[in-house]
Amino acid sequence: MSIWGKLVGAAAGMAIGGPIGALVGALAGHLTFDRSRGQDKSEPIEPEEDVAFTIGVIALGAKMAKADGVVTKDEIDAFKDVFVIAPEDMSSVSKVFNLAKRDVAGYDAYARQLASLFKDKPEALEDVLDGLFHIAKADNFVEDTELEYLRSVADIFGFSDDDFARIQARHMTPEKTDPYVVLGMERTATNDEIKRGYRRLVRDNHPDKLIARGVPAEAVEIANRKVAAINAAYDQIEKERGL
Repeated sequence: MSIWGKLVGAAAGMAIGGPIGALVGALAGHLTFDRSRGQDKSEPIEPEEDVAFTIGVIALGAKMAKADGVVTKDEIDAFKDVFVIAPEDMSSVSKVFNLAKRDVAGYDAYARQLASLFKDKPEALEDVLDGLFHIAKADNFVEDTELEYLRSVADIFGFSDDDFARIQARHMTPEKTDPYVVLGMERTATNDEIKRGYRRLVRDNHPDKLIARGVPAEAVEIANRKVAAINAAYDQIEKERGL
Protein backbone atom coordinates (compact mmCIF):
# COMPACT_ATOMS: atom_id res chain seq x y z
CA MET A 1 0.00 0.00 0.00
CA SER A 2 1.29 3.46 -0.85
CA ILE A 3 1.92 5.98 1.91
CA TRP A 4 -1.00 8.05 0.60
CA GLY A 5 -3.34 5.07 1.06
CA LYS A 6 -2.00 4.64 4.59
CA LEU A 7 -2.73 8.29 5.31
CA VAL A 8 -6.36 7.63 4.46
CA GLY A 9 -6.42 4.64 6.81
CA ALA A 10 -4.76 6.62 9.59
CA ALA A 11 -7.18 9.51 9.13
CA ALA A 12 -10.12 7.11 9.32
CA GLY A 13 -8.82 5.34 12.42
CA MET A 14 -7.14 8.18 14.32
CA ALA A 15 -4.32 5.75 15.00
CA ILE A 16 -1.63 8.26 15.92
CA GLY A 17 -1.78 10.54 18.97
CA GLY A 18 -0.20 13.91 19.71
CA PRO A 19 -0.04 16.86 17.30
CA ILE A 20 0.74 14.53 14.40
CA GLY A 21 -2.39 12.53 15.17
CA ALA A 22 -4.44 15.72 15.46
CA LEU A 23 -3.29 16.84 12.04
CA VAL A 24 -4.00 13.39 10.58
CA GLY A 25 -7.51 13.59 12.04
CA ALA A 26 -8.03 17.03 10.54
CA LEU A 27 -7.09 15.62 7.15
CA ALA A 28 -10.05 13.22 7.19
CA GLY A 29 -12.42 15.89 5.93
CA HIS A 30 -9.99 17.23 3.34
CA LEU A 31 -8.50 14.17 1.68
CA THR A 32 -9.95 13.27 -1.70
CA PHE A 33 -8.04 10.05 -2.24
CA ASP A 34 -9.90 7.01 -3.49
CA ARG A 35 -10.59 5.28 -0.18
CA SER A 36 -10.55 1.90 -1.87
CA ARG A 37 -6.80 2.39 -2.01
CA GLY A 38 -6.60 2.88 1.74
CA GLN A 39 -6.64 0.36 4.52
CA ASP A 40 -9.67 -1.89 4.90
CA LYS A 41 -11.78 -0.45 7.72
CA SER A 42 -12.28 -3.95 9.10
CA GLU A 43 -8.54 -4.24 9.72
CA PRO A 44 -7.03 -2.90 12.97
CA ILE A 45 -5.15 0.34 12.25
CA GLU A 46 -1.80 0.53 14.01
CA PRO A 47 0.42 3.62 14.26
CA GLU A 48 2.77 3.50 11.27
CA GLU A 49 6.22 5.00 11.49
CA ASP A 50 6.15 5.92 7.83
CA VAL A 51 2.83 7.76 8.26
CA ALA A 52 4.25 9.68 11.23
CA PHE A 53 7.39 10.45 9.24
CA THR A 54 5.37 11.73 6.29
CA ILE A 55 3.01 13.89 8.33
CA GLY A 56 5.95 15.17 10.38
CA VAL A 57 7.83 16.27 7.27
CA ILE A 58 4.65 17.80 5.82
CA ALA A 59 4.00 19.78 9.01
CA LEU A 60 7.59 20.86 9.59
CA GLY A 61 8.07 21.56 5.89
CA ALA A 62 4.95 23.75 5.78
CA LYS A 63 6.06 25.65 8.89
CA MET A 64 9.58 26.00 7.53
CA ALA A 65 8.36 27.23 4.16
CA LYS A 66 6.82 30.15 6.07
CA ALA A 67 10.01 30.83 8.05
CA ASP A 68 11.26 33.34 5.48
CA GLY A 69 7.89 35.10 5.46
CA VAL A 70 6.60 33.70 2.17
CA VAL A 71 5.57 30.29 0.85
CA THR A 72 6.76 29.95 -2.73
CA LYS A 73 5.71 27.48 -5.42
CA ASP A 74 9.34 26.30 -5.49
CA GLU A 75 9.12 25.27 -1.84
CA ILE A 76 5.91 23.33 -2.38
CA ASP A 77 7.38 21.71 -5.50
CA ALA A 78 10.49 20.80 -3.49
CA PHE A 79 8.29 18.83 -1.09
CA LYS A 80 6.90 16.98 -4.08
CA ASP A 81 10.47 16.20 -5.12
CA VAL A 82 11.20 14.63 -1.73
CA PHE A 83 8.12 12.41 -1.93
CA VAL A 84 7.21 10.56 -5.11
CA ILE A 85 3.57 11.47 -5.76
CA ALA A 86 1.37 10.01 -8.47
CA PRO A 87 -0.34 12.64 -10.67
CA GLU A 88 -3.78 11.61 -9.41
CA ASP A 89 -2.69 12.30 -5.81
CA MET A 90 -1.06 15.67 -6.47
CA SER A 91 -4.01 17.95 -5.68
CA SER A 92 -4.83 16.09 -2.48
CA VAL A 93 -1.23 16.20 -1.27
CA SER A 94 -1.21 19.96 -1.91
CA LYS A 95 -4.27 20.20 0.35
CA VAL A 96 -2.37 18.30 3.05
CA PHE A 97 0.54 20.74 2.79
CA ASN A 98 -1.72 23.79 2.88
CA LEU A 99 -3.72 22.45 5.84
CA ALA A 100 -0.48 21.88 7.75
CA LYS A 101 0.65 25.40 6.82
CA ARG A 102 -2.48 26.86 8.45
CA ASP A 103 -2.37 24.56 11.49
CA VAL A 104 -2.03 26.50 14.75
CA ALA A 105 0.25 23.95 16.44
CA GLY A 106 3.84 25.12 16.76
CA TYR A 107 6.59 23.40 14.79
CA ASP A 108 8.31 22.46 18.06
CA ALA A 109 5.36 20.24 19.03
CA TYR A 110 5.78 18.22 15.85
CA ALA A 111 9.55 18.10 16.26
CA ARG A 112 9.27 16.83 19.85
CA GLN A 113 6.80 14.11 18.85
CA LEU A 114 9.06 12.95 16.03
CA ALA A 115 12.02 13.00 18.42
CA SER A 116 10.04 10.73 20.76
CA LEU A 117 8.75 8.40 18.04
CA PHE A 118 12.21 7.94 16.53
CA LYS A 119 14.27 8.21 19.71
CA ASP A 120 15.96 4.89 18.92
CA LYS A 121 16.41 5.77 15.24
CA PRO A 122 18.41 9.01 15.03
CA GLU A 123 19.12 8.26 11.39
CA ALA A 124 15.41 8.69 10.63
CA LEU A 125 15.47 12.09 12.34
CA GLU A 126 18.45 12.98 10.18
CA ASP A 127 16.36 11.98 7.15
CA VAL A 128 13.69 14.46 8.30
CA LEU A 129 16.29 17.24 8.39
CA ASP A 130 17.55 16.27 4.95
CA GLY A 131 14.03 16.63 3.59
CA LEU A 132 13.62 20.01 5.28
CA PHE A 133 16.95 21.26 3.93
CA HIS A 134 15.82 20.32 0.44
CA ILE A 135 12.67 22.41 0.88
CA ALA A 136 14.65 25.32 2.36
CA LYS A 137 17.03 25.54 -0.58
CA ALA A 138 14.28 25.20 -3.22
CA ASP A 139 14.67 28.87 -4.13
CA ASN A 140 18.46 28.38 -4.34
CA PHE A 141 19.10 30.23 -1.11
CA VAL A 142 18.65 29.26 2.54
CA GLU A 143 17.52 32.34 4.44
CA ASP A 144 18.96 33.04 7.90
CA THR A 145 15.48 32.55 9.37
CA GLU A 146 15.22 29.14 7.70
CA LEU A 147 18.66 28.12 8.94
CA GLU A 148 17.72 29.20 12.46
CA TYR A 149 14.55 27.13 12.16
CA LEU A 150 16.52 24.08 11.04
CA ARG A 151 19.01 24.49 13.89
CA SER A 152 16.13 24.63 16.36
CA VAL A 153 14.58 21.44 14.95
CA ALA A 154 17.98 19.72 15.04
CA ASP A 155 18.40 20.77 18.67
CA ILE A 156 15.00 19.28 19.58
CA PHE A 157 16.05 16.10 17.78
CA GLY A 158 19.14 15.94 20.00
CA PHE A 159 21.78 16.64 17.35
CA SER A 160 25.02 18.37 18.32
CA ASP A 161 26.48 21.39 16.53
CA ASP A 162 28.91 19.05 14.75
CA ASP A 163 26.03 16.83 13.64
CA PHE A 164 24.17 19.82 12.28
CA ALA A 165 27.26 21.06 10.45
CA ARG A 166 27.66 17.63 8.83
CA ILE A 167 24.02 17.52 7.72
CA GLN A 168 24.12 21.11 6.46
CA ALA A 169 27.31 20.46 4.50
CA ARG A 170 25.54 17.86 2.36
CA HIS A 171 23.24 20.59 1.06
CA MET A 172 25.89 23.10 0.07
CA THR A 173 27.56 23.30 -3.33
CA PRO A 174 30.85 21.32 -3.47
CA GLU A 175 32.97 24.47 -3.72
CA LYS A 176 31.41 25.85 -0.53
CA THR A 177 31.66 22.79 1.67
CA ASP A 178 34.35 20.75 3.38
CA PRO A 179 34.21 17.14 2.09
CA TYR A 180 35.57 15.88 5.42
CA VAL A 181 32.64 17.48 7.25
CA VAL A 182 30.22 15.79 4.84
CA LEU A 183 31.74 12.40 5.69
CA GLY A 184 32.00 13.21 9.39
CA MET A 185 35.75 12.58 9.27
CA GLU A 186 38.78 14.46 10.55
CA ARG A 187 41.38 15.68 8.06
CA THR A 188 43.92 13.63 10.03
CA ALA A 189 42.06 10.39 9.24
CA THR A 190 44.08 7.78 7.38
CA ASN A 191 43.22 6.71 3.86
CA ASP A 192 41.89 3.40 5.18
CA GLU A 193 39.71 5.21 7.73
CA ILE A 194 38.34 7.46 5.00
CA LYS A 195 37.52 4.48 2.79
CA ARG A 196 35.85 2.56 5.61
CA GLY A 197 33.84 5.59 6.68
CA TYR A 198 32.73 6.25 3.13
CA ARG A 199 31.60 2.66 2.55
CA ARG A 200 29.68 2.67 5.85
CA LEU A 201 27.87 5.89 4.95
CA VAL A 202 26.88 4.57 1.52
CA ARG A 203 25.69 1.30 3.08
CA ASP A 204 23.76 3.01 5.88
CA ASN A 205 21.99 5.35 3.47
CA HIS A 206 20.89 2.78 0.92
CA PRO A 207 17.14 3.23 0.20
CA ASP A 208 16.38 -0.16 1.78
CA LYS A 209 17.97 1.06 5.02
CA LEU A 210 15.78 4.16 5.05
CA ILE A 211 12.62 2.10 4.60
CA ALA A 212 13.71 -0.20 7.43
CA ARG A 213 13.95 2.75 9.82
CA GLY A 214 10.50 4.13 9.05
CA VAL A 215 10.97 6.29 5.97
CA PRO A 216 8.26 5.60 3.36
CA ALA A 217 9.30 4.14 0.03
CA GLU A 218 7.91 7.26 -1.64
CA ALA A 219 10.68 9.30 0.03
CA VAL A 220 13.71 7.33 -1.16
CA GLU A 221 14.83 10.43 -3.05
CA ILE A 222 16.19 11.57 0.32
CA ALA A 223 18.59 8.62 0.21
CA ASN A 224 19.52 9.22 -3.41
CA ARG A 225 20.42 12.86 -2.77
CA LYS A 226 22.30 12.02 0.42
CA VAL A 227 24.38 9.32 -1.27
CA ALA A 228 25.10 11.67 -4.18
CA ALA A 229 26.51 14.24 -1.73
CA ILE A 230 28.55 11.55 0.04
CA ASN A 231 29.94 10.33 -3.29
CA ALA A 232 30.84 13.86 -4.34
CA ALA A 233 32.67 14.47 -1.06
CA TYR A 234 34.59 11.21 -1.34
CA ASP A 235 35.51 11.94 -4.96
CA GLN A 236 36.93 15.29 -3.87
CA ILE A 237 39.01 13.69 -1.11
CA GLU A 238 40.06 10.92 -3.48
CA LYS A 239 41.45 13.49 -5.91
CA GLU A 240 43.18 15.48 -3.16
CA ARG A 241 44.87 12.41 -1.72
CA GLY A 242 45.43 10.55 -4.96
CA LEU A 243 43.57 7.47 -3.68
